[in-house]
Amino acid sequence: MTAALGEATASNRQDTVAPVVEPGVMTPFDFRPRTRLMYGCGVVSRLGALAAELGFRRPLLVADPGLVAAGHVARAERRLVDAGLTVTHFNDFDVNPDTTMVDAGCKVARRDGIDSIIGLGGGSSLDCAKGINLLLSNGGQMEDYRGYGKASRPMLPMIGVPTTAGTGSEAQSYAVIADATTHMKMACGDPKAAFRIAVLDPELTLSQPAPVTATAGYDAIAHAVESAVTTRRTPMSDCFAREAWRLLNGSFERVLDRPDDLNARAAMHLGAFYGGLAIEQSMLGAAHACANPLTSRHQITHGVALAILLPHVVRWNSAAAAPLYQRLLPPTTDDDDHAGAGDPGERLAARLRALASHAGLPHQLRTEGVAQDDLPRLAEDAAQQWTGTFNPRPLTATDAREVYRCAF
Repeated sequence: MTAALGEATASNRQDTVAPVVEPGVMTPFDFRPRTRLMYGCGVVSRLGALAAELGFRRPLLVADPGLVAAGHVARAERRLVDAGLTVTHFNDFDVNPDTTMVDAGCKVARRDGIDSIIGLGGGSSLDCAKGINLLLSNGGQMEDYRGYGKASRPMLPMIGVPTTAGTGSEAQSYAVIADATTHMKMACGDPKAAFRIAVLDPELTLSQPAPVTATAGYDAIAHAVESAVTTRRTPMSDCFAREAWRLLNGSFERVLDRPDDLNARAAMHLGAFYGGLAIEQSMLGAAHACANPLTSRHQITHGVALAILLPHVVRWNSAAAAPLYQRLLPPTTDDDDHAGAGDPGERLAARLRALASHAGLPHQLRTEGVAQDDLPRLAEDAAQQWTGTFNPRPLTATDAREVYRCAF
């Protein structure tokens, strides 16, 4: 952040911000895995058999147009047809699925009497599949399911097949759907919305364009970092968040430099999944709360928004979460003489900025079409985001505006 903010944070740290207590082994939690994980190169070849095993007969295959063009949809359909299934397609949605798109998917599903759903693609495909299932099984509108646990009826069985290493939606019971009118994102979750099976085949990620690898990968990195410090974190979420960070931090630059490195692809794929598991237990924080309004109001790609914001949020949070950030860092030595070596927040923020720079992601809002006059409204929106309520420091509109100002 700026020097002024850094000085204010340092001078007020002891007086105004209570340090976060590291979760101990007595912290209560309820961990109930709902998703079977199939992981490994080539496991997507078992898609038809897995669907038949779950009793699928007429699945709705939800995949965005890019997956159709890449040939993934045709290959998935072939495996499903070979297993005796009749497939209905839904592809009429984009990178940020909204309520209108989910409604359109429901119409297609009702028309063809589908009995199951397969989400194939990035987070948009997986979230859209969950959104369709919520409305198809329980009725109403997406707004009715904002929050968690509002589906009263059973839902159709689903399989998730991620083709990007990013959102970790395949490991979560949440769908992130935008309001078609306001464009604000809604987190709609329910235990019944979890995929029965997640099929993680690293070979599917080889077809990712470089910009998608960069932005989706940074999204996964942000999940690991934010879920490691939230007020809801538990010893279980810590396991997933820290392992996600280890895998992603160690592979992100390598997968960008050598896109055909399947080991790096595999590490990113599994790291993103672990990040999703961490979110399921721990939720997210201020970086996501501030990123969502940038996507809804300025159409800034989610991963780009996080690349700009996350280092600043980490610096700001360090007043409360420094011991938790320290666990993500290698130990310092007497030879470490670079600026901020003793501040875990500063050290982690520098690493996050270096990762974003290696990916060619921007570091200022002004270069992405955001004006200074936009900041107050963005801050008001950010303060209303559910994810911000789990941040280790309370996030007000004033705080969000300062984050935006430092990122401007």
